[in-house]
Amino acid sequence: MTIRFQALPTDAVRALQRGAPDAYGMQPEHRISDGVGVPCRHCLGNVGEGEAYLVFAYRPFPELQPYAETGPIFLHAAECPRAEETDQLPELFTRTRDYILRGYGADDRIVYGTGAVTPTPGIVGRAAELLARPDVAYVHMRSAKNNCYQCRIEGDAAAPIEP
Repeated sequence: MTIRFQALPTDAVRALQRGAPDAYGMQPEHRISDGVGVPCRHCLGNVGEGEAYLVFAYRPFPELQPYAETGPIFLHAAECPRAEETDQLPELFTRTRDYILRGYGADDRIVYGTGAVTPTPGIVGRAAELLARPDVAYVHMRSAKNNCYQCRIEGDAAAPIEP
């Protein structure tokens, strides 16, 4: 099995950058970055000092249901390229000590017992372990401090695990 770290889909990002409402039906807020702690969930890079960015409510689930968490995330206000899917932890995420990893079933519900704060060096291995389970369809990586959505991780059972 290989894993793939996935940024937000470009079509959804472009809609928000062009003024579409967020998960709460509100317009994204426009801010200027101080260059610290403003990770864009599309290019998976930090929004640089003096650059405009959006803050908005994001729900990484296809529909409302009891497990469909919604929370604030950031995007560059201007178009940026989507980060390539990779089996390596994106560099943006290597600067933080730990993250929450949580598995979800094909029904988009939390698979109980899968959520844990995971030290950053163990993320790839833990994600591969979760995705090897038949009841886990995908994994969310979230901030361990604020529970903010970072990215989605999917697996491909056609190749060997390389943690």
